Amino acid sequence: MSSLSIVIPAYNEEKRLPSTIEKLERFLASGHGWDSIEILVVDDGSTDATASMVERVAATNPVFRLVKNPGNRGKGYAVKNGALNSKGDWLLVTDADLSAPIEEQARLISAARKHSADIAIGSRAVDRSLVHVRQPLFREYSGRFFNLVMRAVTGLPFMDTQCGFKLFQRKTVEPIFSRQVIEGFGFDVEDLFIAKNLGYKAIEVPVRWDNVEGTKVSLSSGMNGFLDLLRVRWYQLTNRYR
Repeated sequence: MSSLSIVIPAYNEEKRLPSTIEKLERFLASGHGWDSIEILVVDDGSTDATASMVERVAATNPVFRLVKNPGNRGKGYAVKNGALNSKGDWLLVTDADLSAPIEEQARLISAARKHSADIAIGSRAVDRSLVHVRQPLFREYSGRFFNLVMRAVTGLPFMDTQCGFKLFQRKTVEPIFSRQVIEGFGFDVEDLFIAKNLGYKAIEVPVRWDNVEGTKVSLSSGMNGFLDLLRVRWYQLTNRYR
């Protein structure tokens, strides 16, 4: 088939990672269909046992690899760092809580191949019946409002840019992530905006999603996400993405 790199940004995830690692190990033992898989957990300057936990797992299972950020830089920087250190033919970015079950990657790769897409992004908005455990109402409706503003500011057509489950062809990884500037939570929009400007085809694919409590998105970082939309436009106008 081909090879897959899975990048997982992690900040103080010692409580949720054991369950995630267990699920990933079951996935690895299943007939997943990939020729080879690597799993890069990117530690974003955690102050708990996140890094040492991944190191212990990697010592017994070399499929896992720890990548360290230079301190606490943000989720966007962690994803960028992991992406640029990955080697697979396809890159899957997923959250540390696996809100979108890892098996859903099959939906993304199938859709990407069917539609000859360079990027397939998981979406909670295309088919909301697949969302089995929903976010608190305030967060859900804040996300919907963010999406409306995002589409107005950037012109991107997607209904859900913030679902942390995205698949990239290898040829897109260096061109997109080397240009990424935003280190916080607005990086998803920035990456898709860069992809559009580079002429890559991205499609939105409905995926199963179960909310897991323990989000690291604070009110301030959420508000900063709106400012990131303006930053994306400014970076475009100032040729930052060339």
